[in-house]
Amino acid sequence: FSSVTSLLNMSVFKDQFVLEDLVQELKKTSAALSFGPLQSNGCISVQGSFPEIKFLRDFLLLKAKSLPEKDEREDSKTSQRPKRRLQQHRPATETSRFVCDATEEKQVVVVDTDVYRYMKLFHPRTFQGSSDVVIADVTDGDVTTISIEKAGGRSGAGQVWRVKERIENQSLKLLNALRKERIEFKEHIRDQKQKYTQACESLRRRYPSVLIIPYDTHIDVIGGAEVFGFTAELSK
Repeated sequence: FSSVTSLLNMSVFKDQFVLEDLVQELKKTSAALSFGPLQSNGCISVQGSFPEIKFLRDFLLLKAKSLPEKDEREDSKTSQRPKRRLQQHRPATETSRFVCDATEEKQVVVVDTDVYRYMKLFHPRTFQGSSDVVIADVTDGDVTTISIEKAGGRSGAGQVWRVKERIENQSLKLLNALRKERIEFKEHIRDQKQKYTQACESLRRRYPSVLIIPYDTHIDVIGGAEVFGFTAELSK
């Protein structure tokens, strides 16, 4: 489709974020899309190309997964918490895509697990900081939560933000660029797995930017456009 229109219900975020700020964040993240006015019920219309709409959907899904789980015992406490605003007073050339922690000593970024694995292997400098920053990760299925925390020193808070922004920017680029192909093992699983593993090793040198993740029942191949060439040769 050359152009599609989607109606987003942003009310799911109203307890955590200021919706007006979140809409401004979406406009910066997806500059190619056209946004309508934010309605009082939290709905907003978005128009643009189908790939751009899909990218926006993936971005919102990751942000939704980062929301804390609601607990009946904490409902009263949650209602009293102030809504988090997006980071203010930043240089005009920078784009803030995620939410600021009030202390600025610890930040959290939620990314797709496949994107995280690819980024960690092929873009390790993304996670490099100074001795004042500690980075930890927790993987839960398709989602990996990365925490960046100030370890000490006066410059720690600034380093935390720089590392956080680097991870955000790189993960969004990869989310839009990476492709994944899955090769299932159907018959004679043990023999088939061994054959595919050997074939992957022989092709690895010709496709150095492809990530291969073997499982007991299948193999995931992750990378850019070269993924399709890799899987075609692997099948042969």
